[in-house]
Amino acid sequence: MREMLPWIGLVVVLAGFAWMMLGGAKDSAAAHELVSGGAALVDVRTPAEFASGHIDGARNIPVDQIAARSKEIDKTQPVVVYCRSGARSAAAANTLRGLGFSRVEDLGAMSNW
Repeated sequence: MREMLPWIGLVVVLAGFAWMMLGGAKDSAAAHELVSGGAALVDVRTPAEFASGHIDGARNIPVDQIAARSKEIDKTQPVVVYCRSGARSAAAANTLRGLGFSRVEDLGAMSNW
């Protein structure tokens, strides 16, 4: 078992690197700058998750409602989306881009804020 420890460490390091390269680590500074400049901050978690805590100034539009409620977001301004882990925010960002939103920043997990 001890001879496997270096390999396990290597796998963990490589997994972390892959996570960052695939978008797991988001640019918090860019998101802060966009929101400070007037970007919409959209929490795409469920209403219950939103009620349990959210980033100040965020509005809640759950990912399964993002297309139907996209008119609530100004298409001419940047949009920052986030969720719990990054999966739903990635889906929401893709949906918004598909609807013609050109400036969408996917923060990923709320903890990236």
